[in-house]
Amino acid sequence: MEILKPYRARIDALDDKIVDLLIERIGIIHEVGHLKARENIPAILPDRVAEVRERAAERAAARGLDPDLVRRLYTILIDYSCSLEEEIKKEKAA
Repeated sequence: MEILKPYRARIDALDDKIVDLLIERIGIIHEVGHLKARENIPAILPDRVAEVRERAAERAAARGLDPDLVRRLYTILIDYSCSLEEEIKKEKAA
C-alpha cells in the first residue's frame, strides 16, 4: 500500500503531537492535583467538568468536527484527569 505511505506518515506525525499534548496536559493535572490536595479542593468539580467538555465540543463544531465525538473523547480524558487528581489527593493525605 505504497500509495498510503505519505498519508500514514502525516497521521503518525499528528499522533505524535497529540500524545505530546496529552503528556503536557497530564503534567498540568499533576500540578492541579497537588494544589487541590494542599487547599482541600475536591478533585471533581462538576461545573468545571461540564464547562471543559462543552467548550471543546463547541470549538469542534465551529471548525466542522463532530461535537459528539469530542464530547466522548473529553469524557475519557476528564475521567482520567479526575481519577489522577483523586489519587494524588489520597497520596497526600496518607
